[in-house]
Amino acid sequence: MSIDIREVKTPAELKTFIYLPEKIHAGHKNWVHPLYMDDKKYFTRKRNKAFDYCDVVLFLARRGGEVVGRVMGIINKRFNAYRKEDIARFAYLECGEDMALFQALVRAVEDWARPKGATRIIGPYGFSDQDPEGWIIEGFDNRATIATYYNFEWMPRYIEEMGYAKDIDYYVYKIPVPKELPEFYVKIHDRIRRKGNYTLLEFKKRKDLKPWIHPIFELMNEAYVNSNIYGYAPLDHKEMDDLAKRYLPIVDPRFVKIVKKGDQVVSFIIAMPDMTEGIQKARGRLVPFGFIKVLRAAKKTKQLDLLLAAVKKEYRGLGLDVMMGVAMLRSASAAGMDILDTHHEMESNVKVRAEMEKMGGVLYKKFRVWTKKL
Repeated sequence: MSIDIREVKTPAELKTFIYLPEKIHAGHKNWVHPLYMDDKKYFTRKRNKAFDYCDVVLFLARRGGEVVGRVMGIINKRFNAYRKEDIARFAYLECGEDMALFQALVRAVEDWARPKGATRIIGPYGFSDQDPEGWIIEGFDNRATIATYYNFEWMPRYIEEMGYAKDIDYYVYKIPVPKELPEFYVKIHDRIRRKGNYTLLEFKKRKDLKPWIHPIFELMNEAYVNSNIYGYAPLDHKEMDDLAKRYLPIVDPRFVKIVKKGDQVVSFIIAMPDMTEGIQKARGRLVPFGFIKVLRAAKKTKQLDLLLAAVKKEYRGLGLDVMMGVAMLRSASAAGMDILDTHHEMESNVKVRAEMEKMGGVLYKKFRVWTKKL
């Protein structure tokens, strides 16, 4: 049967777009449902500020009247202006193992992007690096985390058969949480706290984090731009607030560390307990009772997932990463955690990757973003 690709136009079609992945991934044990409460905001133009500065299209694929695939196309005009590039992105592509269907979905985004002036396309990549980025290419036997894709093994092969090439690889490590920290790191931690005039902030209550939300994101803007983080464009204050609303309800304050020098925030790190088993059991639905399964999983898990971290440029190389890392590992150990998932680390960041390996980290997942000229 022929494949019919159409743009999402109605609320009913948007609902189909959002819930289609759980049909496609039925029985896929390491796939994790999205939190549908978040997805409804994320894909709705009036509720997601990113639509204000991005051209966006959502496509559904039908065959014989049945919806069999989806894909999102994005042109982030603010990012392109900032980086002086003309890049389009494909994201959230879902379909069964069918090369013709896969190609039709990708080409729909390519054909949409060309008339808008795009000269190159990358993907999978969302609005920003705060969204899932890259398909997994190694480590398929491990369950997805809350901030990453979990794709089928054939998808990387399909995209490369369409002429796409590697743009960037991300490495993810598992670091064992030691019962006793290595003396080397403890000495560095103690020396920095004693001689560096730094203050380490740790938290017990979620409400105590609120005054630090904007300083954290402002430092992230500064640090990620200076480091030329792949795909990153600075957030404005409204986006900072939206991101906080998205994650603050599920952030565990024990796993947020901030370092100040005087009144200035100079570094931070944020992690959260792995709650994906609970999300699977709740099937991504937090209400009416799904949130109980998610909270129960967060309490039982032995894995802590890193989400975000940054160090102000002029304070790098002074040991603040060790200072925060020691504090985080102590909190993880006190909470009964065994494993720390490092989240994405750029392949090119060999210094940080070497530090992770020095701490006993083992590479257990790799993700890739592909690119192609249009």
